[in-house]
Amino acid sequence: MLARHRARRLALQGLCCLDVQGPAARPNLREFFADSDEDPATRNEAAKMLDVALQRRDEADAIMTRHAKHWDLQRLAMVDRNVLRLTIAEMIDGRTPAKVAITEGIKLAQEFSTAESPRFINGILDAVARELGLEEERKS
Repeated sequence: MLARHRARRLALQGLCCLDVQGPAARPNLREFFADSDEDPATRNEAAKMLDVALQRRDEADAIMTRHAKHWDLQRLAMVDRNVLRLTIAEMIDGRTPAKVAITEGIKLAQEFSTAESPRFINGILDAVARELGLEEERKS
């Protein structure tokens, strides 16, 4: 489980890089991942997570917009926005139980964002789980 968390951390960093530098920086992410201290399996998993997040970005952003009431996506803290993108994409993808994805999203917010962020992230992700019909999975 620790390796998947480390992969999520790396994928989040990649998403933040793209948020700052734009899509043209995507080829540089291979080098960024290769330069990390992570083992090859973790780097490979991070690349897969990043790909899923990028493929699902528009869908995740639309869902996020519905639940981050009174918040323009571009005004959200960059880390929070990308934690939400990564986690929502993972929930939509369905390979990870919603409960695990949400817990991991909260952990990433605790690690990389502000003191208020974990509660904000949890509220958004709980609403997303309800919208996606994953609320029962979240409770179990």
